[in-house]
Amino acid sequence: MTVHQLSVFIENKSGTLVRVLRLLKQEKIQLIASTIADTVDYGIFRIICSQPEKAYNVLREAGIAVSLCEVFAVELDDRPGKAADAIELFAGEGISIAYLYSFLLNGKGVLIFRTDNAEKAAEVITSNGLNAIEEKDISRLL
Repeated sequence: MTVHQLSVFIENKSGTLVRVLRLLKQEKIQLIASTIADTVDYGIFRIICSQPEKAYNVLREAGIAVSLCEVFAVELDDRPGKAADAIELFAGEGISIAYLYSFLLNGKGVLIFRTDNAEKAAEVITSNGLNAIEEKDISRLL
C-alpha cells in the first residue's frame, strides 16, 4: 500500500541539485513527483520516481547521501476540499502527518505523505475506501 521515496541530502550551493538530476537523467529514471525542504546548510530533495531502487544505488555509488523509505500515495478526485477530507480522516484517528506534498495528474489529485503510524494509516486508507497507489502501480502516473 506504499511507494518508495528517495530522500537526497544536498548542500545549499550551486550545482548540487543539477548533479543529482543529471545522474538520474543519464540512467533514464523518470521523476514523478519531487519537493525540496531546505535548511541553512542543506536541502532534502524528496523524489518519487520510476525506478527508486536503481536511483538509490546510482546516487549512493556517486557518493551522494540518500535514503530510501516508504510513503503513502493516495489518489483523490480533483475537487476542492478532497485533500482536507482525506487528511481529516487521519487526524480523527490521532495520526500525525510528518510531511506531505501533492500534485495533479490526469484530472486526479495525488497526495504523497509520511505519518507517525504507518500501520494505523494503512487501516484508515482501507477502511475509508481511499485509493492508495502501490509501488507496482506507480508507472500509471507516468
